[in-house]
Amino acid sequence: MQITQSQGKRRPNPIRSFSKWFNQEKVLGPALVAPALLILIVLIAYPFSVGIWLSFTDKQIAVTDSGRFIGIQNFITLFKNSIFQRTTLNTFNYAVGSVFFKLVLGMLMALVLDKVRLFKNFFRGLLLLPWIVPTSLSALGWLWMFDSTFSVFNRLLLDAGLIQEKIIWLGRPAIAMFSLQVVNVWRGIPFFGISLLAGLQTIPEDLYEASEIDGAGAWRQFWNVTFPLLMPVTAVVTLYSIVQTFADFQIVYVLTRGGPINSTHLFATLTHQTAILAGKLGEGAAVSLFMFPVLVVSVIFLLRYLQREE
Repeated sequence: MQITQSQGKRRPNPIRSFSKWFNQEKVLGPALVAPALLILIVLIAYPFSVGIWLSFTDKQIAVTDSGRFIGIQNFITLFKNSIFQRTTLNTFNYAVGSVFFKLVLGMLMALVLDKVRLFKNFFRGLLLLPWIVPTSLSALGWLWMFDSTFSVFNRLLLDAGLIQEKIIWLGRPAIAMFSLQVVNVWRGIPFFGISLLAGLQTIPEDLYEASEIDGAGAWRQFWNVTFPLLMPVTAVVTLYSIVQTFADFQIVYVLTRGGPINSTHLFATLTHQTAILAGKLGEGAAVSLFMFPVLVVSVIFLLRYLQREE
């Protein structure tokens, strides 16, 4: 029996051919990046672009049209608004104060945990709980602790004889802002502590031994060895915390909703009040965009610092 040339030749396997084509670097690389890029475009780039457009319009929730283009009028209106001016000061006060104490106390937490040897994993997991618990849930617990009638803090201070009457924690402007910062610091310390602890464990022990031979004490070791080598990690963690703190919403909304008399409004809560409650989407988008320049400057500063360190 004769076998023709067409019968003896194998047919190409389409699955194998596709696999060979797909495994090429020029195809596989973009294919793996595409899902993440799609998520960034849909969840970040598109909403951000819409927010920029809305900030230049007079769009309102009650009106069905897309809004009339008014240029920078929303921003001019905000600059003249006393509530927005107060909100700007509140946001910087809240963010700078909270991040500073989170950094200091988080560093202290990392240094202590680095020396713990007995049940170290247990203590690390325990101290991470404030960061793991949902923000709204923990804020509700703090709301009860700050309650003017049933506050546990008032009870402890009264029993200790440190105060003569109950403190209205969330009813007075200065005390209300301080209370919010306490909650934010309590929640953020574990993140700083665990992140800096990871950085501490990468520092070679030889450097500490050499510094001890040179007669350096614990304080000099910290400033001359620990802190300089931790700066890259510290910079990244601090930047992340600045971004999160500037955009904080849940703690303030649950505890004070921006009160009393707008003394605890942040950009996020004022955006919610303006855009959602008052229905002024354009003006609310303009409020939210005021955070963007601060965050851009922070990112540029960090990138330049890290490049200089390299």
